[in-house]
Amino acid sequence: MNRNDIKVSMLVSTYNWKEALELCLRSIFAQTVLPFEIVIADDGSREDTRSLIQRLRDESPVPLKHVWQKDKGFRKTKILNKAIVVMTGDYILQIDGDVILSPHFVSDHLDICESNCFVCGSRVKLSEQVSHRILSAKQIRLHWWNISFGYMANSSRSHCLRHLLADRYDRNIAHARGCNMAYWRDDLVRVNGFNEDFIEWGYEDSELAYRLHFSGVRKRTLKMGGVVYHLFHPEASRQNERSNFAELSHVKERLMAWCENGLDQYKKS
Repeated sequence: MNRNDIKVSMLVSTYNWKEALELCLRSIFAQTVLPFEIVIADDGSREDTRSLIQRLRDESPVPLKHVWQKDKGFRKTKILNKAIVVMTGDYILQIDGDVILSPHFVSDHLDICESNCFVCGSRVKLSEQVSHRILSAKQIRLHWWNISFGYMANSSRSHCLRHLLADRYDRNIAHARGCNMAYWRDDLVRVNGFNEDFIEWGYEDSELAYRLHFSGVRKRTLKMGGVVYHLFHPEASRQNERSNFAELSHVKERLMAWCENGLDQYKKS
């Protein structure tokens, strides 16, 4: 596989935090290896987010697409599916719009990508104080002193260790974060994308990882590279966590690869 020929689609979810989204997008623009396109999955943000995206579209070195749906509550899985439909790349890197990417994020993901595999990466959580300072300064280059001691390992970068660790956690399917995942578009289509029975916060990323696994797609883990820095914010409501966990358990018990309420309802005619 020639990794230089892979068309990478960057999938960015967002909701009403244009300041964080701007830093996220600028960190994509500054990648050492650029994606083929950027697609923003917007779960009903206000007009100021749309205005920001229109302004940054002129600065973007690659096509920047904005997929929006009306705000009817937390419907992340639905807007992700809608965004995936408009993508034209082969390989999807999924992040949230409240993270800042290290300059080698895309290249590090491509370094360990393989056919018939999906990848789960790590995150570095930034403190409230550091996040406020970064947002105020519109800073996309982070340094070791911005990072708490507990996240030092996650922020490190090593080609040799990256490959050594890539398959060490392949049985830990549940450990998946939607702020740093990667998968082939064709593999995602085969399991019907995200399960829209998952409403509000919780477990939609782990559930997708299990269905990919049950379909025969192998998990790899990106360590020592592909760093995302997660800006501090109050946690989302977890009022639907129990229902989402029950749905995840249902998928695991029945070894389900396909979800009924998924991507196929948006297929282009």
